[in-house]
Amino acid sequence: MTDTKPVRLGMIGSGFMGLTYSEAIVSQVTGAELAAVAGGRRAAALAADYDVPSEPDVDALLARTDVDGVVLATPDQDRREITEKAAAAGKHVLAEKPMAPTIADCDAMIAACDSAGVNLAVVKTERFRKITMKAKALIDEGVIGPIRMMRTVSAFPLSTTRELFDDRQWMFDQAGGGLFMGMASHNTDFLRWLTGREATRVFAQATTFSDLAAPNLSVMAQIEFEEGIQAHMWITAELPSPSLPSSEVRFQVFGRDAMFDLENFEFLELGQGESWERIYEPERFDYLKEPKSPIRLFPHTGVVQEFVDSIREQRPPAVGGVEGRKAVEICEACLRSAQTGTAVDLPLSASP
Repeated sequence: MTDTKPVRLGMIGSGFMGLTYSEAIVSQVTGAELAAVAGGRRAAALAADYDVPSEPDVDALLARTDVDGVVLATPDQDRREITEKAAAAGKHVLAEKPMAPTIADCDAMIAACDSAGVNLAVVKTERFRKITMKAKALIDEGVIGPIRMMRTVSAFPLSTTRELFDDRQWMFDQAGGGLFMGMASHNTDFLRWLTGREATRVFAQATTFSDLAAPNLSVMAQIEFEEGIQAHMWITAELPSPSLPSSEVRFQVFGRDAMFDLENFEFLELGQGESWERIYEPERFDYLKEPKSPIRLFPHTGVVQEFVDSIREQRPPAVGGVEGRKAVEICEACLRSAQTGTAVDLPLSASP
């Protein structure tokens, strides 16, 4: 049964991602409306841009009877508390990635939403890009055969990191999981989604090479998945300029019969037989200078649309709390391994 009334969404967070989701709701998503904005120093300005009310704080937004659900574009370490409050107020929740800094926080969020009977969805934009969906089809249709090995890189220059930290001081807080959790939660989820397999063991090393007082800005990890699939993950925010070409979010997947090379914003190439073929190039845009570009918004729109549809259709979201938790679990296993210098088996317990 589908509810025909529009889903009224409250935006919690007013930074770059708050703008992203507000624009997606207003201009791209069907069956939804932006109801109000709260949180962050830009809340009043963002609300004015879309001619909706600005609430003085999160509690005031959650008290609104015209808000059906909320989008959490907040610091990572705030999501558990806000989710628990939202669930208690009867609001559905879409949480940015990473879902939370720890699996203990994730468990509390899942329990709160389950108890309240509201949906908990997690942002996983890599599942909603045209290029990544084409890569997933290569696997699902058997083009590359059974997966053997994977390699993923998410890397950008230290100069960009400094700018990011100047604007987002909360990233220095070690309780928030740091930049590593924010970056790697994309990669770990995508590896799970591509393979349809769970991670079983992780060995990782982590450090910060620069003078930034932030944890784990450079991490290398070996991840073993079910059926013996091996993956290597390299995450760093400390490259020297001019950085690496085609390295911001890259995945290379090797199967029995063929392989593919994917850079989210550049290309998808298939290696088969004796040659490589470029089978897809995404449309180009400037991620930071064109925040309202429909091309940039496409995966974010997909995320919000799925969340809205799940509410209207009265069903669980496709990417719910359990999926969000599993990505955090692999990241947390990496950090535990780096701290102990030993391999860590999964699944994890909530405390080391």
